[in-house]
Amino acid sequence: MSDIGNAGQADAAVVSRPVAFVVGGREEVFDDAWRDVTAVIRLDAGQYSEEALYGIDAFSHLELVFHFHRVPVEKIETGARHPRGNTDWPLVGIFAQRGKNRPNRLGVSRCRLHRVDGLDLHVSGLDAVAGTPVLDIKPYMAEFDPMGEVRQPEWSSEIMRHYY
Repeated sequence: MSDIGNAGQADAAVVSRPVAFVVGGREEVFDDAWRDVTAVIRLDAGQYSEEALYGIDAFSHLELVFHFHRVPVEKIETGARHPRGNTDWPLVGIFAQRGKNRPNRLGVSRCRLHRVDGLDLHVSGLDAVAGTPVLDIKPYMAEFDPMGEVRQPEWSSEIMRHYY
């Protein structure tokens, strides 16, 4: 048993039910050129009505939490690796990078909201493929930007150069 926080909770399962799924957009998984990809985030009509989206159209951007459902369990990384397998970049731990092969296979992304149509959110720049389960949707608020100067290593800027 792990010795994290409250005794016994480190081994407890956390169960999430998707609130929506990505419809359309990119079918194949690859790392770059997400800026012009358009998709629809379709809320689960069995759980939600249009009321769940009231007021979201006042925001220009959304922040989504989603599940990397196409990553097989045996491909999950828990230690260090070279980002994207590039040995020109340093060996860094999985929590020091944003790769999809994460322990809980969770992704976080910000995207532009173009319009709301019933239970559909029309977006662009979402780096999740068609069929991706969306676990949460939040309006992006500028006040959640980091306070103070942001620092990051050069290799991470190099990775992101063509990402969007």
